Amino acid sequence: MNYRLQDFKNYIRGRKAAVIGVGISNRPLIRWLCGLGCNVTAFDKLSGDDPVMSETIKEFERENICINWSIGDNYLDGLAKEDYDIVFKTPKMRFETEALQACKAGGSILTTEMELFMSLCPAEIFAVTGSDGKTTTSTLTSEILRKAGYRVYLGGNIGTPLLDKVEDMTSEDKVVLELSSFQLLGMHTPADVAIVTNITPNHLDFHKDYDEYIRAKMNVFINQSACGRVILNSGCDITYDMRKEARGRVMFFSSDRESALRDGSSLCPHAYLDGTELVYEDAGSRTVICDKNDIFIPGNHNVENFLAAIAATIGYADAEDIAYVAKNFKGVPHRIELIRELDGVRWYNSSIDTSPNRSMNTMNALADRDEHGVLICGGADKKCIYTGLGDAILKVCDRIVIYGSNGDLIEDILAEEACGRKYSVYRIKDNPGDVYEFPQTRDNVINAFNEAIGKARELARPEEIVIMSSVGTSYDHFRHFEHRGDMFRELVNDLK
Repeated sequence: MNYRLQDFKNYIRGRKAAVIGVGISNRPLIRWLCGLGCNVTAFDKLSGDDPVMSETIKEFERENICINWSIGDNYLDGLAKEDYDIVFKTPKMRFETEALQACKAGGSILTTEMELFMSLCPAEIFAVTGSDGKTTTSTLTSEILRKAGYRVYLGGNIGTPLLDKVEDMTSEDKVVLELSSFQLLGMHTPADVAIVTNITPNHLDFHKDYDEYIRAKMNVFINQSACGRVILNSGCDITYDMRKEARGRVMFFSSDRESALRDGSSLCPHAYLDGTELVYEDAGSRTVICDKNDIFIPGNHNVENFLAAIAATIGYADAEDIAYVAKNFKGVPHRIELIRELDGVRWYNSSIDTSPNRSMNTMNALADRDEHGVLICGGADKKCIYTGLGDAILKVCDRIVIYGSNGDLIEDILAEEACGRKYSVYRIKDNPGDVYEFPQTRDNVINAFNEAIGKARELARPEEIVIMSSVGTSYDHFRHFEHRGDMFRELVNDLK
């Protein structure tokens, strides 16, 4: 029996809860809380006229779920009108927000859907964070554990809320979570097995500074006991230094053997690339998992993702199970996803590339395969570093179509790093006010995206590629990167 869950259910019945943000994860939270007999008020900055909010309200009404609403520009004002026993904040709201602190001062419990889930979950939790590779590493980890015979729940930032499934979970199950810095900021509950893929400057439009971003990532393991495990990328100086903060068992991975074995630590297990062999080594025992060329998905960054998953799952799965996943895992959507071939041109969707570093990884993976062609890029900037992006792009694409608000930054780095290489840039008119969510500008967004796709088709030659690798978030025009990628896939599949 899950005593912590039962205790929470006894506590929450008849109490008042405020849920701030009615997004993907908080809608199931609201349903779950209401099912437990809790009185819920939902807060959201979207107004009732917004089509998404309007449909969400109707959806709850159709399900006969009765909740109170505080929405629109001054939506947080409603927090002061009632006393709430527990307040769930949206991940992209800072804890020090004045309205939240007022609730806490008044005695409210201040938490998040993710922290409550991790506190109540009876299953062992594997959590993956980092700047790049989170989704692929999370999915690889879950696939390996499933192959080994476990019942596995995959969720978190990957898009699947799990709190409403916690009653079905047992101590024999495994949970794999992808966790963003937003979800980890202020988190006190650690994962049993924590993976930090790498750290590069990211989301600095939200975090106070780079140090806060790094510290948020460390929350995935910082409160572990000696029974916890943390898997760190020893090829990244920042993640390697995190070993000093770990209280549990430290394990390293790197595609470079010397980096994996840096400082000659014989006490820490290592997963690394030795020639073309993926190797796991612990206490002098060396296990060859598979050959690099067996991994179906391309790119050195995916080799590192796989090494991280090896370190996380070794002991739960045998080498044969891990190797099977390496050979058969086809990747996840929006990550160098092949959409179709048309007139001899292969079209790829990599909408997950929401930062320059992600796009550089994509370009390097394509360069390793000797691909050439046309790039469609552009999105909202997160105050990232663009150094190296121009060089990476020009290794693969000499025709660049830009649609997005960070277009000037992309053009600047291309000019700076071209070093005499010839290329051409085509800018699609980008009106900052054109947002898909608003019916009055929706056609503008679709038409501009179609224009970018049409221009790329015009420029591409047979046996080349067109790759949409965004170099920025989707929030300048779309709901999220999945929305952008899904629309790209749909428009490309509509080409005749």
